[in-house]
Amino acid sequence: MSYIVVTGAAGFIGSNIVKALNDRGVKNIIAVDNLTKADKFKNLIDCDIVDYLDKHDFIERIQAGHFDGEIDAILHEGACSDTMETDGRYMMENNYRYSLILLDWCQDQDVQFLYASSAATYGGSNVFKEERQYEGPLNVYGYSKFLFDQIVRQRLAQDPSSQIVGFRYFNVYGPRETHKGRMASVAFHNYNQFKAEGKVKLFEGSHGYENGGQQRDFVFVGDVAKVNLFFLDHPEKSGIFNLGSGRAQSFNDVAVAAVNGCRKAKGDAPLTLAELRAQGLLEYIAFPEALKGKYQAFTQGDLTRLREAGYEAPMATVEEGVSQYIEWLHKHV
Repeated sequence: MSYIVVTGAAGFIGSNIVKALNDRGVKNIIAVDNLTKADKFKNLIDCDIVDYLDKHDFIERIQAGHFDGEIDAILHEGACSDTMETDGRYMMENNYRYSLILLDWCQDQDVQFLYASSAATYGGSNVFKEERQYEGPLNVYGYSKFLFDQIVRQRLAQDPSSQIVGFRYFNVYGPRETHKGRMASVAFHNYNQFKAEGKVKLFEGSHGYENGGQQRDFVFVGDVAKVNLFFLDHPEKSGIFNLGSGRAQSFNDVAVAAVNGCRKAKGDAPLTLAELRAQGLLEYIAFPEALKGKYQAFTQGDLTRLREAGYEAPMATVEEGVSQYIEWLHKHV
């Protein structure tokens, strides 16, 4: 029997990929993760897998040859994704070195390798194209992803024998992120705030944007899983690709969609941004000092390469994705 390995399988994007594989009948999945923070196990309760391995155990077994000839693909989502983490030594070991060992093994074994990069590689850039001149990470998390992308580019230039695909995830939101704490999406925080306090708080304006007007490329996790499976189905396609919605939308848009999702669940009519503000359902708080100089106030993935690679399905808007997500939260949280 051959296997598909998903690392970070109990995490946010990883568990959504496992579920998407299950939905198409694939169950020969080895889930790899680090369950020191045990709450993540809940993301796998409704998933079918054939085995679970700790991330250290897995890398040792890979290096000892235990899986030679037995794996078709590795979808490598496992990483420390805390952009506020300042321990660079840990970040480089966990995100960069671990990924490099897997890449080398996949190349040696002719195994498909699909991995999570990040829009954090762009840092303060205003152009979000997969080209070196637009990249400049603002934190060590972004650097760990950026450096690995550089190595992948070197490998791709050597015409590798098996697939290597990196996905630069933008602001992903959706089901199965409840374990992420402060790193969970704005939509999730908005939902929790509205449930607890009956109102939502966003940052005041910064970088020339009005209150709540900073813009990000928010991408629904369902779309992220679909793109991963598209490339899994097309082992002949390699490269580094932006994976966002291709749209920049404001934090205000997210708050409006989240509040209206909560109102819909109670049978209340939707409100506009102006109405939310007027009724005190949306407040603004001072922009935090800790984020100054480390904050992307605008992101919008250029999806040209992704589209040229043949992925044609539309990406959910904030309005579509957040309302679907809030419905899921009402049922599951």
